[in-house]
Amino acid sequence: MKILNTQQIKLADLNTIINLNINSVDLMEKAAGKCLQWIEDQDHIDELNTIHIFCGMGNNGGDGLALGRMLNLEFYDAQVYIVHFSDKMSDDFITNYNRAEEFQIHPISIHSEDDFPEIKETDFIIDAIFGTGINKAPAGFTKKLIKHLNQSKATIISLDIPSGLFADKPVVDRDSVVKSTITLTFQMPKLAFLLPDNGEFVSHFELLDIGLDQNFIKSLDTPYHFITRDDVFSFYKKRYKFTHKGSYGHVLIIGGSFGKMGSVVLAAKAALKIGSGLVTAYIPKCGYHILQTSISEVMVEVDAENEIEYINFKSNASVIGLGIGIGTSDLTSEAVCEFLKTNKLPIVIDADALNIISKNKEVLDFLSDNCILTPHPKELERLIGKWQNDYEKLELLRAFSIQYPFVMVIKGAHTTIVQNGVFYFNSTGSSALAKAGTGDVLTGMITGLLAQHYSPLQASIMGVFLHGLSADVFTTINSPETFLASDILNFLPGAFNAFLTPYDPKMDEEDEINEDDPNFLEDDDDDSPF
Repeated sequence: MKILNTQQIKLADLNTIINLNINSVDLMEKAAGKCLQWIEDQDHIDELNTIHIFCGMGNNGGDGLALGRMLNLEFYDAQVYIVHFSDKMSDDFITNYNRAEEFQIHPISIHSEDDFPEIKETDFIIDAIFGTGINKAPAGFTKKLIKHLNQSKATIISLDIPSGLFADKPVVDRDSVVKSTITLTFQMPKLAFLLPDNGEFVSHFELLDIGLDQNFIKSLDTPYHFITRDDVFSFYKKRYKFTHKGSYGHVLIIGGSFGKMGSVVLAAKAALKIGSGLVTAYIPKCGYHILQTSISEVMVEVDAENEIEYINFKSNASVIGLGIGIGTSDLTSEAVCEFLKTNKLPIVIDADALNIISKNKEVLDFLSDNCILTPHPKELERLIGKWQNDYEKLELLRAFSIQYPFVMVIKGAHTTIVQNGVFYFNSTGSSALAKAGTGDVLTGMITGLLAQHYSPLQASIMGVFLHGLSADVFTTINSPETFLASDILNFLPGAFNAFLTPYDPKMDEEDEINEDDPNFLEDDDDDSPF
């Protein structure tokens, strides 16, 4: 899914109106209708709750007015307010204001701090003050209103984007941005939603499809993409009957040191669980019994007694995962650097191997485009330098990824895959993954997919997606605090099931299958090998 900038969003709206022969007010009506449907689907919002709807004077305010009218007609206790921060009003705002009046819905005007309503903690707020067109921080009584909303402790539902948040540039005044509980955004996420700096403003967002012209959106060029299930499924490789373990690659996990063998256990298990045919662990001698007793399916080779010093494996591996738990001693660092300068196999480089590279950056010139680096934020900083804000980080990453041909996987909320200046933000996962060992599992998963002949970019995207989806499956029935890295592997089968058999809203319990239909047993999959 493409992530568009502010100007492209405007063009998408305009071309939808032209190409699909609808007017802007009808598009606004559809957006408000989608928001109403979402609210009606929430068990915790009902007619007993007061809903305060704060509307600006542009099209975002028009969305709020339309939603306020619909909520009142559905007998919700909804009060609409107009925030008069300007004398200018958009045409569609005026149209929806007049429609509200026609239904005897009379908005209350807010001109100053004296007009702010009392808001209870049990109330709900609809934030429709500013949309994506804002180019400077709210000030005056509008900023005070935003602070009033944030301090209310009520649930805040922002329409399209939290008011005061810029879609494409850093926030300059954090007190002037609505701290949304949930953002109902239209068609696609905004780049701002996916950046850690804005986490306090966008706790969660839901995508609402309002029917923008997909053909036009496909024609737009953007370096930013949001990974969806359909994106990953488009390159998923089905397994066929006449295959064997050699068909799915031989993973070699190189890592471990005294006291840190658990990371290799997790990575090796992950490589097997994701589908690789064979896995060998290359470890210090001190970890031999740990590996042999922890994972009966994994073969083991050993190096020096307590750490990696040589990297002289004999296994006929097809791909390598390097760095988990390996340490940064002088002997290990020398071994890693010398190995990377001559290695030609596809490789995933993680953890201390990244820290070793950061101190020996000439090694970067030896890495090819079949290489994947998986840094967490601090490891990334050591590689590319410090940044002042997330937008500067994206620019540093863009330059780095253009200079070097390999894939970068930046771990975190909305883990980001970068190659050649193009960014892919993940859509799965949660704070449950903020646990030791989850990165080791991810390394094993990506390496295991690489062994199965996915490209480095595909292996990274699919590995990150399923890694996060496993956590999502876990948290549907468990608290995120209780999550362990090994639970990723325990719930990976459920994640695969969710990935391969997504819910089809066209089918429900009342639908019946006609077994007398002559086409009932036919397979309509054009990709079937049979």
